[in-house]
Amino acid sequence: MNQSVTARAGAPFTLANGAVLKNRLAKSAMSEQLADGRQDPTARLERLYRVWAENEIGLLISGNIMVDREHLGEVKNVVLDERSDLDAFRRWTDAGRADGTHFWAQLNHPGKQTPKFLTREPVAPSAIALGGGLEQTFNTPRALTDAEILAVIGKFARSALLAREVGFTGVQIHGAHGYLVSQFLSPLHNQRTDRWGGALENRLRFVVETYRAIRALVGADFPVGIKLNSADFQKGGFSEADSMEVVQALAREGVDLIEISGGTYESPAMVGAGLPQPGKASTRQREAYFLAYAEKVRKLVATPLMVTGGFRSSAGVEAALAGGATDLIGLARPLAVAPAMASRLINDPGYRIEMSMPTTGSKLVDQMTFLAITWYEYQLARIGDGKQPLPRMNAWRSVLSTLWGLGMKGLAKRRA
Repeated sequence: MNQSVTARAGAPFTLANGAVLKNRLAKSAMSEQLADGRQDPTARLERLYRVWAENEIGLLISGNIMVDREHLGEVKNVVLDERSDLDAFRRWTDAGRADGTHFWAQLNHPGKQTPKFLTREPVAPSAIALGGGLEQTFNTPRALTDAEILAVIGKFARSALLAREVGFTGVQIHGAHGYLVSQFLSPLHNQRTDRWGGALENRLRFVVETYRAIRALVGADFPVGIKLNSADFQKGGFSEADSMEVVQALAREGVDLIEISGGTYESPAMVGAGLPQPGKASTRQREAYFLAYAEKVRKLVATPLMVTGGFRSSAGVEAALAGGATDLIGLARPLAVAPAMASRLINDPGYRIEMSMPTTGSKLVDQMTFLAITWYEYQLARIGDGKQPLPRMNAWRSVLSTLWGLGMKGLAKRRA
């Protein structure tokens, strides 16, 4: 049964600046780890994004594209700066824009969330180490100076301008998951006493100034969105009340789309860990992790919203859109094992995908190898190689691949 005429998921959506998304389904950012040794896009990324674009997704958002090649979050992050191979980016965006798909670049700086073997001296709002045992693999950062903060803002803006030049149809600021923007917003990680810290109005200055700098270079007609935590789920950290204040501030600035997520490396709600999904039956039926938060935000702003996390069925997607709390449905991990999921959600009202968290059976091994992320990176690599994903792949296969890759890279950095 084809329900594309009546399904809300298949209906076009127009942003305030006039940009038209062909439907309400969006691929949220996932770590791909498919850059080459110069941090440029590869043919594997081209194939991966073409597969998604040709299966009815309305909006593709890239994985982390770093704005500073001296500060990577992961070994094979893509970097977009003046040293990038812009033709490689153009080939990537050509693939991602197939069939009229919007393709946005997610721009990011890791701050302190960069492993020891990648960055000897990470930077952050304050010289505060990551907790939860992560201090063993992540160095304590150095606090950024005022001049350095302004320079980082400039790098976000420069990368956004380059993104427009190479064919991306929009950009998204990564303001979630404990990376640099999120670190500035958090009272736990930002304990500065200057204009960039303290009260929330100062802690949000970094993201507001970053948005303004980007907008000044790309113009009013180029979509600029943000991914923002509903909360970071840490005691004394970025709260839901803080998040709503930031949402309202960004709405006043004119941001085009706000994607709602949650969590950090220390408390990884973005992969479902620690969230009360198995609670009330009504919560399970609604599927989405952050839909209740979106309903509160909807009463505060008219800015288009995108909720990511937990959607598994056509019924869940249609119910969320019908409720009006979200305008777009963000899909991530399911697209790594079912790349045609968008098409199924639009055209099959009975569609549902079952997902389970990959595990080796050892919580310690799972945590040390970030299995909830790296298992899916392995699937993305298979699609990029022109192969089918392996939804039932043994978790140890992913672990061994991860350890091999990190071990060789770590050795190379120590030799240098």
